[in-house]
Amino acid sequence: MSATPREPGADRDPVLEADTASRNVHQRFVLHEWIRVKLAWLGRLTRHQAWFLLIMLGASWGVVFESFRSYSWRRTVRYEFGVTLNSVIGGGLIATLFTGTLTGVAAVSQTIYWLGFAGLAKMTGSILINVVVREIAPILVGIMLLGRNGMLSVTELGLLTTGGQIRSMQAQGLDPFLLLVVPRTLAFTVGGFTLGILFSFAALLTGYVISRISGVITNPVWTFFYDVVVAMSHMDYLIIPLKFITVGFVVGLGGCLTGLTATSEDNLRTLLPRGFSRGLLIVMAVSVLFSLDL
Repeated sequence: MSATPREPGADRDPVLEADTASRNVHQRFVLHEWIRVKLAWLGRLTRHQAWFLLIMLGASWGVVFESFRSYSWRRTVRYEFGVTLNSVIGGGLIATLFTGTLTGVAAVSQTIYWLGFAGLAKMTGSILINVVVREIAPILVGIMLLGRNGMLSVTELGLLTTGGQIRSMQAQGLDPFLLLVVPRTLAFTVGGFTLGILFSFAALLTGYVISRISGVITNPVWTFFYDVVVAMSHMDYLIIPLKFITVGFVVGLGGCLTGLTATSEDNLRTLLPRGFSRGLLIVMAVSVLFSLDL
């Protein structure tokens, strides 16, 4: 008996063909799914960063508004303001003066020396104001505030938030923003201005002493400071204090908000790097914004 010829494709397994087809369809859309996942991650990251920026803007207006209301300054708020101010200024005074002294040795004295060597001694005052006082001082003061006191606010408020104490305060009718954020932010603001002025004075005085000892300059100290003050423009009298005030304000507010926005999944290992990176970006952003057209 002769074998019956089989039709083409009759020996195919329909189960294997269906599995192969589904595998091909899956492979066809792997790139599409990968792009979708990456775009979703990028969107979440962008939305999260914009979310914190919007919180910063709203909270900034809230702090300014509440600071002018006499009703906001209750005894507990005044106490929190005093404790934070003592910690910011009293605790950071030695570090600020020491850092200013190092800046005077490394930057101010070298600037005076090289300007005198190049025959540009008349530009010493303007260079020191534009470089040391306006640019270097706010950044270094902001970093010191962030590292010493800003991280402390992140830790304290973050632990209060994750531990449920902030929620308990709200359940009792207490406002954590008024009791914690407002006084701490204003204390950082005053501290930023005070430490910035002390830092600038220590840097300039140390630079003068080093230059006088080395024989680069022979003018008395009051003549040196007079030349520096004369080199300041009318805008410098507004911009330099405002820059110190703004740096202290944003460092204090950013640290408080980072702690208050902590979730139940956060701990110190996630809060501290987040708070430091945010604070450093805020300090640099403020410095750049003030230096754009000024």
